[in-house]
Amino acid sequence: MLILTFDIEDWFHLLDHEETEDHHRWRSYESRIARNTDKILECLAEENIRATFFCLGWVARTHPAVIRAIHSAGHEIGSHSDVHKLVHRLTPRQFQEDLRNSIRALEDVTGTRIRAYRSPGFSISRQTGWAWSILAENGIELDSSIFVSRHSHGGFRGFPANGPAKIELCGNVFIKQFPIVPGRLLGMDLNFSGGGYFRLLPYSTIRHIASRSEYVMTYFHPRDFDSEQPLVPNLSPYRRFKSYVGIQSCWRKFRRFSRDFNLIDLATADAKVNWAMQPTIQV
Repeated sequence: MLILTFDIEDWFHLLDHEETEDHHRWRSYESRIARNTDKILECLAEENIRATFFCLGWVARTHPAVIRAIHSAGHEIGSHSDVHKLVHRLTPRQFQEDLRNSIRALEDVTGTRIRAYRSPGFSISRQTGWAWSILAENGIELDSSIFVSRHSHGGFRGFPANGPAKIELCGNVFIKQFPIVPGRLLGMDLNFSGGGYFRLLPYSTIRHIASRSEYVMTYFHPRDFDSEQPLVPNLSPYRRFKSYVGIQSCWRKFRRFSRDFNLIDLATADAKVNWAMQPTIQV
């Protein structure tokens, strides 16, 4: 089961960077989200692939045509928050407000109910497990916020599942969790299925790991494929490397990936999973 997902955010939506943190200033940057999303949609149409797009509410308000294009092409739309704030930087009340704003913005554009979510930076962890109850209260059924490894903005090391699992909230209330899990190479765990990891690794390595994995959750951003995007100002050398490594070759790798594997969206994966057999995790 290889699940294809995209996080719909623009090139300046970097986390933990003072220059781009204030969402009130985002309109001052050149937007590249429409052209980059169109490129992805054209590829998926050529390959007859359906994907899940986790979208910012801010994008829905400022570039509603982008969300309409995704929806019109038959792809599943989920929330990626409203203004791209890390969950552990928010209070439960702030998180709920951000979530509701994003759902409202996306539903206003698409006319369909939003039932899937991914947190910015995979920032739901042991410390922010309260977020799942808020997700459930607001109609979210599917979540893909867990990164089963170390991550610069989150991560959930020791998460007791390497595939779909049920997060038990209370009684018979569950959130269906689709985590990002590392692959295995030479007896070691190796992240490979999206973002900077996909950009950095040779395609032969990615293909090798994916072909031997029973479950893969991918995560791509339009900026991963945009070699002409502006440079975010005042990044440290380390952040610049992480943000731009491998962009020149990433689109070619993704096109090969889309042809080599049977990729499905989150809704299709949900229907395929025998949930009665999946582990239940209490939070």
